[in-house]
Amino acid sequence: MYDIDNEIFNIKRIRIRVLEQVAAVTPFQDATMGPFPNFGISIITIEDEDGNLGEAPVYNSYMNILESCIFPILFHSRSVPYKEFYPKLYWSIRNEGFKGAAGAILGQVDMALYDLAARRRKVPLYRYIGSTQNDVKMYGSGGGTNYTLQELETEVSFLMNKGVDCYKMKIGKDFGAKINEDINRVKFVKSLAGNKMKIAVDVNQIWNCNDVFKFVDAIGEENLCWLEEPIHSAAYDQIELLCEKLSVTVAYGESERTSKIFPTLVDSGVRHLQPVPTQLGGMKEWMEIRDLCENKNLQFSSGGYSLYSAFLMTSANRDSMIEYLYPLMYGLEKYFLVRPVWENGRFYLSEIEGLPVRIDWDYCYKENKIVQERLWEKQDVSKYNPVVSM
Repeated sequence: MYDIDNEIFNIKRIRIRVLEQVAAVTPFQDATMGPFPNFGISIITIEDEDGNLGEAPVYNSYMNILESCIFPILFHSRSVPYKEFYPKLYWSIRNEGFKGAAGAILGQVDMALYDLAARRRKVPLYRYIGSTQNDVKMYGSGGGTNYTLQELETEVSFLMNKGVDCYKMKIGKDFGAKINEDINRVKFVKSLAGNKMKIAVDVNQIWNCNDVFKFVDAIGEENLCWLEEPIHSAAYDQIELLCEKLSVTVAYGESERTSKIFPTLVDSGVRHLQPVPTQLGGMKEWMEIRDLCENKNLQFSSGGYSLYSAFLMTSANRDSMIEYLYPLMYGLEKYFLVRPVWENGRFYLSEIEGLPVRIDWDYCYKENKIVQERLWEKQDVSKYNPVVSM
């Protein structure tokens, strides 16, 4: 295991490239958003003065936060170890808010720095953080609220044939207005899966407590692996009420941008935590939640751009899972020269140094798949952070 605290990042160049969106396997909709007929990814590449690179997915629509908060510190923290300059990065986003996009962007930059550190040490990132296993259990997700029964059947059959034994589907159709249809859809999927696949459902926060009780009474709590974000993620008193009255495991965490919230979720009775690494304020925040789950004997999973974040999940216990949002993520795989291999319901990570993925940049340039590209060098960025307190 390596110690990132003593790593020094003398940054020379930063690049952001936005890739052309790819078609979804099936146009995808949840309770309140969509449909998404296409899906994309943007990549930040950080280069140090020795030519070492680190990459990660990044939100490209918040350049102002990167340019005003993050980049001045990245470029002008020469010979400063991570343990000293990461707190500066963290507190630079204070006025942008730790619970919003700024926190997520900080985590994305942090993942790129971890990648850079592992690449120049010439070790896989999962080994860099101390893990000895290079595989992780995955669960399939999809089941958009807009899917026909035939589309549900096609997706479920595909995932079962790939060895997936847990499937998460979306419910809360039409802003929660069609619970009866949700019930019928879940029963249909359960009839397809039988005993071969467990079923979890994701409400995306749209219901109230009465809606939840109606749904679980009709489905049967024993038929659900977990119930995800059934009501608003900030309604802690109501979450606590639900957890007291339900026997099915309640899951939260995907909507959070800071690890500070997760102990409150646990105190409210949540027994499945779902931090998304690229939506938190850094890799160590994700590790705090991993350790919280281990200490409290909670279910643990993560999603987001799962091919990237799978390296972190290798450091959790073997029952922990990485989410693979099949209808949106599958099409992006054409951009990867290296990626985790999906076999028998597990992702097996490459032994390549750094993150277990590589974008095929030669392909992207040759086929004109880069729709936007921006480059920053040290001389382009003032060392003074213009953000002021109000």
